[in-house]
Amino acid sequence: MKIQKEQISDYNKKGLENHNDNFDFLSNKLSGNGHNVSDIVSKLAEFQVAIPSWALGAGGTRFGRFSFYGEPSTLEQKIDDVGILHSLTQTAGAVSLHIPWDIPTDYAAIKEQADALNIKFDAVNSNTFQDQKDAAETYKYGSLSNVSKAVREQAIQHNLDVIKIGDKLGSKALTVWLADGSSFPGQNNFQTAFQNTQDSLIDIYKGLPDDWKMLVEYKPYEPNFYSTVIQDWGASLMLANGCGDKAYTLVDLGHHLPNSNIEQIVSILQLKGKLGGFHFNDSKYGDDDLTVGSIKPYALFLIFNELVYGMENNPQNPDLAWMIDASHNIKDPLEDLIQSLEAIQEAYAKALLIDQKALKAAQLDNDVVKCQEILQGAYRTDVRPLLEKARLNKGGVLSPINAYRSLDVRASLIKERGKNTVATGL
Repeated sequence: MKIQKEQISDYNKKGLENHNDNFDFLSNKLSGNGHNVSDIVSKLAEFQVAIPSWALGAGGTRFGRFSFYGEPSTLEQKIDDVGILHSLTQTAGAVSLHIPWDIPTDYAAIKEQADALNIKFDAVNSNTFQDQKDAAETYKYGSLSNVSKAVREQAIQHNLDVIKIGDKLGSKALTVWLADGSSFPGQNNFQTAFQNTQDSLIDIYKGLPDDWKMLVEYKPYEPNFYSTVIQDWGASLMLANGCGDKAYTLVDLGHHLPNSNIEQIVSILQLKGKLGGFHFNDSKYGDDDLTVGSIKPYALFLIFNELVYGMENNPQNPDLAWMIDASHNIKDPLEDLIQSLEAIQEAYAKALLIDQKALKAAQLDNDVVKCQEILQGAYRTDVRPLLEKARLNKGGVLSPINAYRSLDVRASLIKERGKNTVATGL
């Protein structure tokens, strides 16, 4: 299914007058407070978030998977679904592939399809947390950290193969997330596991093209519950530094222990020029992979405050790879992703409203109350008219969720694909 420009135009006509009234009111208010509204809208329009190929089908739990009808069963169909998201939101202009779940059979055709939908290929993701069909070695006891050299070499080669696949598509980054760890005390020697991982990452790093990055992801627990080799941002940073200048830490919002100060983590990583990527989701307890902004919207805003500050003040840090990493257990996956994209843009817009000069002055005066008032003043602003204007300027719709339902997208996908299709991946 492809959403036509005429459908978008017809949908927008119904709400355009109301949008103009709301935008003019907010624009006048913000301009009166010294904000450059055109600049904010432009930044929102330029901000793009990658959609992971594995998130376009229904997610699952340890106990079951409840499929949504009309799921994309091929890479081509997944790219079509990203195209639907992008046509509505105009902020989903990239796709992140997971290998071996989504290996193209015809690279030229896949690139042509993505180009036609104005979609780029973001970081490619390797998989050494599952045993693959006909693999000579098992990852049951780890991959890059394994005590077996044969297992490590297999995992290294897989990552090198993933780089080659990404290079053919125009990707510029490799994301490495390891499930490696231990479930019981004494199972692993911590130092040996860490050193093996470092040595393996260095071998992978040597295979990076000159203009590529390696993104090293971390997670405190799961699937192993006693220890994880790359358990936090410090371990990730040490491993990245051990590889070289093209290796960076990747932060996933769900990969932290409860109540971790994630905004402080991203701030320090940017200061050191080592924040390479960011995975958006939300959680109540752990790695819940819930819709972005559905549980802790203020925490997301505080994180974006630091991200915006870093993007303005830390030129030593590279442009970030933004991606959603969520699991849609009871929602239509495309609706869930639309809600996440909206929440990300909303947090970004509110962070752009923070008067950083006034905040800095209040900090220097130790005026704690003033600092809080500045932050919460921006957070309490209803920025949705700014998001609508950014989408309109790029050819998107005023309300992506309502348009998605009004156009009966899921019904159309079911009609095209049937009820029994299942997306590749977990």
